[in-house]
Amino acid sequence: MNKNMTDKELKDKFIGFFVNKGHKEIPSSSLVPENDPSTLFISAGMHPLVPYLLGETHPLGKRLCSLQKCLRTGDIESVGNAFHLTFFRMLGNWSLGDYWKEEMIPLSFEFLTKELNIPVEKLSVTCFAGDKDVPKDEETAELWKKCGIPEERIYFLGKKDNWWGPAGKTGPCGPDSEMFFDTGKEKCGNDCKPGCSCGKFVEIWNDVFMQFNKTSEGKFELLKQRNIDTGMGMERTTAILNKVNDVYQTESLWPIVQKIEDISGKKYEEENLRAIRIIADHLRAATFVLADRILPSNTEQGYVLRRLIRRAVRYGKMLGIEKVFTIEVAGKVVEILNGEYPELLKNKEKIFEEIEKEEKRFAGTLSKGVKEFEKLTEGKNEITGKEAFFLYETYGFPFELTFEMASEKNLSLDEDDFKKAQDEHQQKSRIGAEKKFAGGLADHGETAVKYHTATHLLHKALRNVLGENVHQIGSNITDERLRFDFTYPEKLTEKQTEEVEKIVNDKISENIPVMLEVMDLSKAKESGALAFFENKYQEKVKVYSIGGFSKEVCGGPHVNSTGEIGKIKIYKEESCGAGRRRIYAKIS
Repeated sequence: MNKNMTDKELKDKFIGFFVNKGHKEIPSSSLVPENDPSTLFISAGMHPLVPYLLGETHPLGKRLCSLQKCLRTGDIESVGNAFHLTFFRMLGNWSLGDYWKEEMIPLSFEFLTKELNIPVEKLSVTCFAGDKDVPKDEETAELWKKCGIPEERIYFLGKKDNWWGPAGKTGPCGPDSEMFFDTGKEKCGNDCKPGCSCGKFVEIWNDVFMQFNKTSEGKFELLKQRNIDTGMGMERTTAILNKVNDVYQTESLWPIVQKIEDISGKKYEEENLRAIRIIADHLRAATFVLADRILPSNTEQGYVLRRLIRRAVRYGKMLGIEKVFTIEVAGKVVEILNGEYPELLKNKEKIFEEIEKEEKRFAGTLSKGVKEFEKLTEGKNEITGKEAFFLYETYGFPFELTFEMASEKNLSLDEDDFKKAQDEHQQKSRIGAEKKFAGGLADHGETAVKYHTATHLLHKALRNVLGENVHQIGSNITDERLRFDFTYPEKLTEKQTEEVEKIVNDKISENIPVMLEVMDLSKAKESGALAFFENKYQEKVKVYSIGGFSKEVCGGPHVNSTGEIGKIKIYKEESCGAGRRRIYAKIS
C-alpha cells in the first residue's frame, strides 16, 4: 500500500487513471446546486450531472471524472466519530450511457489493487440483494469473482445499504456495489460484515449502476440510458492509505486540529476528541459555504450555515475557549486549501467577517442561554417545546442545539411541541390570519401527512413487540422520511425490527379508517388514548383512532385511511441517549 499519500497525489492518480481510460476531467461545482430546489447542497459528485444522467448531451462527452466538494448534514449527529464529515471531497467517474458493469468492475479493481496497491485480501464488496422491484445483482457478484474477490468476501445487502439515490427528492438512482477496506480490527460479533459500524470495515468506493429515475410520485422508471456513477471519499481514502486512525489525521484536517489544540490548550486525546473533531469539521464546512457566498440566516442554506457555526462555538466553550476563535480556524482552512479552491482566497475577507460576526452574535447569548436551559430543566425529565422555542426566540438556540443538550442530560423534547409553539407565534404576528395547528409538520403536504399517520402505527407496533413501557419521546418528519424516538433500554434485534415493520405494513394493507374525535383530556385518557406529552395538551384535545389498533391524543393532520400511506421500510435504528432509541423509516 501507498504510505504518506497526499490529497494531490490521490487526486492525480484517480483523475490520471480515468483520463487514460478516455474520460474528461470536469471542475468542482459550487456547493449550492443550480436550478434544483429539492435539496440545499451538493451532496455527491453526480449531483451537478443530473441533466446528463437523464439523457442530455454533455459537451465533454460520455466519459467524465472529477473531484467534487460536497456537504451532507443528514447525519450531523455522527460527526465526532472517526470517519464522518459534513464537508468532504468526492472523487468520481461517470459513464453517460456508455460502458456498463462489465467494464466498471474491472476498472475499480484495477485502480484499488494496481494504482493504490491495496492487497486483495484487504478488500470486501457488497452487492444489491434484490427486492420486489429489482432482482438480486448476481451479475455484479460474478464480475467481482472474475477479478479475484473470493465468494466469502462478497455480501448481498438490501436497499438501505446497496441502493443509491436520488440526491434530492427525485432523480436518477439505482443499485450499487460498495468496496470496503478491512482495517484489521477484530470483528465485533458473528454478524460483523461490511456495513457494520464497529470500524472493522470502512467503505472506500461505491459503484452505482444508475438505471432508474424516481418520480415525484415515488415511482421508479427506467432511464433512457444506463449510467455508471462512482464516488470515493478523498479524506476517508487517504486516511486508510496512510494508516491513520481517523480522517482528522489526514493532510487537509490535521493542521486544523493542531490550530484548535493551540487555541484551546487541549490535546487531541480521548476526552477531547469529539469536541475537537466537531469544531474542525463544522468550521471547515462553514468556511466553504461562506466562500460560495451563503450568509448565516434562519432559512435554507443560511440556517445550515448558522447551525454549523453555532454548534462549533458551543463545543469551543466546552473545551474552555473563551475568546473569539472561529476566524483563526477559518484562516487555517483558507491557508491549507486555497490552492485547490481559489474561491477561498478570493472571498477570504467576507468569510472572516461573517464567521466572526456570527460567533460574536451567538457567544454573547450562549452562556445566558445555557444558564436559562439549566434553570428550565432543573429537577425535570423533559423540556417542553414551548420552553425550547423560548430559547430559540430569546437566545438564538436552534432547535437541534436544544435537542442535543437535552439528550446529553437524558431529557425528552418533543419536536412537534416546538413546532406548535413556533407556529402559534407566527400566527399571532399575522393580524387577521386564520389560526392553524401544524401538529408537528413542517407543512401539510400529502407525503408529510402520510408519515405523520405512520408514526401512530409505528408507536403501537413498537409497544406490541417490545412491551407497554415503550412510549414516544419525540419525532421529526420531512417529505423524505420519519424519525421516531422512544423509550427502550437496548438495541432492537433484526427480528424485532422486522416484526414491527410487518405489523405496520399489515395495518396499512388493511386500509383502516382514521377517525377523529374532540374530547376532554381526562376522557381521552379514560378511553385508552395514549398521551405522553403532559405539558403540551390543553383540556380539549383531538383523539385519532385507527380502528381498534391505535388511539392517540394528537394535533393531526392525518390521512383518511391507512391504505393511503404506502409501504413503510425501517432503514435505521440507533441510540439517542440512555434508555432511548431512534428509528428512521421511509415510505416506498
